[in-house]
Amino acid sequence: MNQSKEKALKVALITGGTRGIGLGIAKALANEGYALAINGMRPAEQVADVLDGLKKQSPAVHYFAGDIASTQTHQMITDGIEEAFGGIHVLVNNAGVAPKERKDLLEADEDSYEFVMGTNLKGPYLLTSRVAAWMVRQKTNDADYQGCIINVGSVSATMVSTNRGDYCLAKAGVGMMTQLFAARMGELNIPVFEVRPGITKTDMTATVTDKYDRLIRDGICVTQRWGYPEDTGRVVASLARGDFAYSTGQVIHVDGGLTIPRL
Repeated sequence: MNQSKEKALKVALITGGTRGIGLGIAKALANEGYALAINGMRPAEQVADVLDGLKKQSPAVHYFAGDIASTQTHQMITDGIEEAFGGIHVLVNNAGVAPKERKDLLEADEDSYEFVMGTNLKGPYLLTSRVAAWMVRQKTNDADYQGCIINVGSVSATMVSTNRGDYCLAKAGVGMMTQLFAARMGELNIPVFEVRPGITKTDMTATVTDKYDRLIRDGICVTQRWGYPEDTGRVVASLARGDFAYSTGQVIHVDGGLTIPRL
């Protein structure tokens, strides 16, 4: 595809978009006709098969390898998107990490805290600030411009896990981040949402499969199955499409009823 055609496309940036929930989101947005800017940590050659698959669905795919906790990565990604596409329409903050080791709160580890917070909260916050400012400029120059920001949080924002407190704190922060940017971007009619997946079948949950198989079998979720990346992908696609434009700042749970209080 020539450069002029690429710059006429709707563009979505998905962080952590080569695996798990992020890949489910990327596939759903590709099916909506979005050009994709995909960020991930692995070198491009290690995700070539994934990118080739997305290229069969999307009109254009560009990959940007880098640590989303770093503002240098943010600069590299936004510069690359501007060069390739000329603009951006949807930001999906999906990249996330679990603690390298689950520890009791009374054994909290500074390195783990910095690692989790850097990727799960600091990085998304600063990246969103940069991209939101870019969206404001686009809206100022084109009254018909439509943008959207979607944060992938977690039920851990409100459900306590005492062996991964840093993760819970980061996801709780994503909830406030969503409301902050929704309030700031509202005057330009650019909605901001949070999607909160529950127990989802990804590589992040692979080490606790037996535990969650048992809990699901025992009825922890109203819908008695695992969630899958495509469940979240469909919700994100609907939000990006503008189906819930008057619901800015809201949380959409994709958790099979996990968070419904029950007796």
